[in-house]
Amino acid sequence: MTAVPASRPGAPGLVPMLFVAAVFASAALVFMVEPMMAKLVLPLLGGSAAVWNASLAFFQAALLGGYVYAHLLQRIPSMRVQIGLHLAVLLAAAVVLPLKVSGALGDPPPDQPALWLIGVLGLSVGAPFAALSATAPLVQAWHARVFREDDAREPYALYAASNLGSLLSLLAYPVLVEPNIILVGQTLGWTAGYGVFFILLAMLGLALWRAAGRAAPIHAAAAPAPGPAVTWRDRAIWIGLAALPSSLMLGVTSYITTDLGSAPFLWVAPLALYLLTFIIAFAARPWIKPHLALILQAAALAVCAIFIHFRTGGFVQEVLLHLTTFFLTALICHQALVARRPAPAHLTDFYICMSLGGVVGGSFNAFLAPVIFNTVIEYPAALVLSCLVRPWGLNEPPPGWRTWAAIALGTACAILAFLIAHPPAPFWALIRPLTRSMDLLSVTSPLLAVTAAMAFTQRNRIWAFMPMVLVLIIASDRAADRTDVMQNWRGFFGVIRESRASHAALGGEVRMLAHGTTLHGAQAQNPRFRCQPLVYYAHETPIGQVFDTVQRSKPQVAIGAVGLGTGTVAAYVRKADALNFFEIDPLVFQISTTGRVFTYTSQCAKGRLGYVLGDARLTLAREPAGRYDILLIDAFSSDSVPAHLLTVQAVRMYLTKLKPDGVLILHLSNRNLDLIRPAEAVALAAGGHPLYQSHDPLPGLPDLWDTAEDALIVTKTDAALAPFRANAAWQAVKPGDVRPWTDDYTNLFGAMVRRMKEKWGIAARPG
Repeated sequence: MTAVPASRPGAPGLVPMLFVAAVFASAALVFMVEPMMAKLVLPLLGGSAAVWNASLAFFQAALLGGYVYAHLLQRIPSMRVQIGLHLAVLLAAAVVLPLKVSGALGDPPPDQPALWLIGVLGLSVGAPFAALSATAPLVQAWHARVFREDDAREPYALYAASNLGSLLSLLAYPVLVEPNIILVGQTLGWTAGYGVFFILLAMLGLALWRAAGRAAPIHAAAAPAPGPAVTWRDRAIWIGLAALPSSLMLGVTSYITTDLGSAPFLWVAPLALYLLTFIIAFAARPWIKPHLALILQAAALAVCAIFIHFRTGGFVQEVLLHLTTFFLTALICHQALVARRPAPAHLTDFYICMSLGGVVGGSFNAFLAPVIFNTVIEYPAALVLSCLVRPWGLNEPPPGWRTWAAIALGTACAILAFLIAHPPAPFWALIRPLTRSMDLLSVTSPLLAVTAAMAFTQRNRIWAFMPMVLVLIIASDRAADRTDVMQNWRGFFGVIRESRASHAALGGEVRMLAHGTTLHGAQAQNPRFRCQPLVYYAHETPIGQVFDTVQRSKPQVAIGAVGLGTGTVAAYVRKADALNFFEIDPLVFQISTTGRVFTYTSQCAKGRLGYVLGDARLTLAREPAGRYDILLIDAFSSDSVPAHLLTVQAVRMYLTKLKPDGVLILHLSNRNLDLIRPAEAVALAAGGHPLYQSHDPLPGLPDLWDTAEDALIVTKTDAALAPFRANAAWQAVKPGDVRPWTDDYTNLFGAMVRRMKEKWGIAARPG
């Protein structure tokens, strides 16, 4: 942006960079507070990605409220009055600062956590967030009124500056802010930033105030031309083009955390890419031209459709594939939106519709999809619908024999892949033994690749490309279905699957329960093995060793278990024992306690069982001190890690609930995060006495009997560890180089980097 000479009419004495600085600063504050507030409420709702999705839906609604307020404020003729009112609103909104979680609504109810979360966010940060959100369209509208059209300035360029501030702020939080600044410092720093922004906007307001006084004709002569009238059809298109990428953003977040595995800080990645597409789309010279974006998106969508239901085992590769497809799809939507933007006079109307689309798409995914779908179907559905944004064959010649041949070949290969995976009897049963002995991915993926290639050749024919993408996704789904999934459940905390497998060593069928890709328990259906604890809880695992050791020395044991799963721990409960489960998800409670699916709690426990619903950090704190002989914290193996359960303050609280010789068990198995070293540092900082064991499945035992497991035990005294030191598998813990996590400090990013280094052989496995 070049400076305007002071003699130019309509802008005397203005500093143009104040416009950019104000927009940049407001956007940075807006998107810094989103992950910060999500982090503040996580200790009350666990580590589920649903917390982030619901928070995003709230922030999109607050953004819409800010845009509506800006639109109404623009209807006031006097710019001086607009400036004064907006500064007053910003000042009034500061009454809720510094940032904190409002306690007005009490603890979250287990049955309605989403509504509670929306209410708490509204009371805690709604007013300053909406006021800050209104700043960008207001400042851009003031820019359009002050600078004449012949100054060659388009206010939409400031929108790119706004999104640049948003993107830099969002990326800085997980990489720089969260690992290096404690949470109290973050909230105080954001509050200070709000004050600095207020001063900056006051400086801009003063400059505009003086300009309005010196150039009386500014309200009329310098006002932007109205341009063509905006129709309701235009508004509907704007809303639709904004809703699709918003829905896709939350959909890919749910998909990654449900089907691939993730740490909470990765929730920021889709939002960062979403903002980057705005920056590119609204730039005067976009980095990726619309024509190139359409080609790249078609290729990425076709490849993504092949692997959308397959699990290749490459976490990083799969995440990159889905994020790339999301990025290119959001980009073509936003470029189509920019191509339809109105004249600057209708700027706030455009922003309201764009924000409303974001709210519609985000709210659908956050609140409606979990109710009407039992899997994350909204993600592939949004990918298919994105085909509607592509050219509708307007520049393509009439279809010839090559077009029909490509469509026929692609469809035939997809059908063949489907039939190979699920051959109907009796004819296709002849090839079933061959496919059973082969990797199904190696058999079907070449066929699906041909379908994808044929779809790509028809990318500009909506009537051909869209159905072929749909067929590809369906065929991939059926070809990848290698386990017998019996039913799915979906709630606020994610998707839960019950599946079954035939297991001769366990006497027949075994039922399994998984949350996303994380196995939460298994139970044999043969009466001989029905009460045998399997997988993580087998007698051979560290968890099983602790139970057997403690029960051998005590005729009566009090047990607390955070994380219900299939209720396998109940198999250890003797007649004189008592067990309390602490579970945050009502859906898991319903599945594992009714006796219709898993029967550990209804048929295997001989003693008393109790259940406490809610976040374990809150519910355990209400338990009497010195109650438990064994306290098992089994909440870290799933894809969304509740980091607030693994802090110094949390472990200190756990230790107070133990008897003098009681044992705390931290189950730390996690594919994507190194939780061992932070947990060791936490145990030592909390004043505990820890031992660590890394367990591999014992040779000769059948699959699902036991599994690999990382566990840390912590006691109040060193003497309480004596029974476990007799087992050489338990290793002493020494102070390391990892900073202990606290309620004010966690570093999930570092935990993921360490795990990736271990997988790539760069660093040795801890312990």
